Amino acid sequence: MTTDRPPARAMRADARRNYERLIVAAGEVFSENGPDAPLDDIVRRAGVSPGTLYRNFPTRHALLEAVFQDGVEGLCGEAQELLGAPVPEEALARWLRSVIAYATTYRGLAASLMATMVHQEDGTSSCHTRMRSAGAALLRRAQQAGSVRSDTDIGDLLKLANGIAWAVEQAPGDAGQTDRLLEVMMRGLRTGSTAS
Repeated sequence: MTTDRPPARAMRADARRNYERLIVAAGEVFSENGPDAPLDDIVRRAGVSPGTLYRNFPTRHALLEAVFQDGVEGLCGEAQELLGAPVPEEALARWLRSVIAYATTYRGLAASLMATMVHQEDGTSSCHTRMRSAGAALLRRAQQAGSVRSDTDIGDLLKLANGIAWAVEQAPGDAGQTDRLLEVMMRGLRTGSTAS
């Protein structure tokens, strides 16, 4: 996934490519080794110079935030596409599965960002708002179709999804755990008339 938002200044095409390569490489390295991974590994994987990294991302926090925002951008885009899916409940479950996969892949990324936040204007708060809004639209559609309980809140669903991600991280050898736990969650969400 690549972000559609360049840094504040306009970028030449080659600078834009380097920026995007850094985001992709950082996402891969952070997912493999966590948010404290050596920045030199990211530079090598992106095929750029250390100066290019620091021109675009002067601090580790800035790079973490860009990777986080890129992932959120992808999840919000997926939610938008799923609004047109024929079965609203399945669309919601599919998006929640993606949220779980993202949370599992980037272990510690959000926590690391929160720990280094210096003020409330941090981009992570806007990411949080956008994620809630994207998920709420899918939830509302499933509720309007009558397949999901009306007393369900998107905040609770995101907490449950993050709980599943945490559980999956604790038992990495259990390949079917995500699907089983997500199905338990979805059964609890279904209205009485559609629960099996």
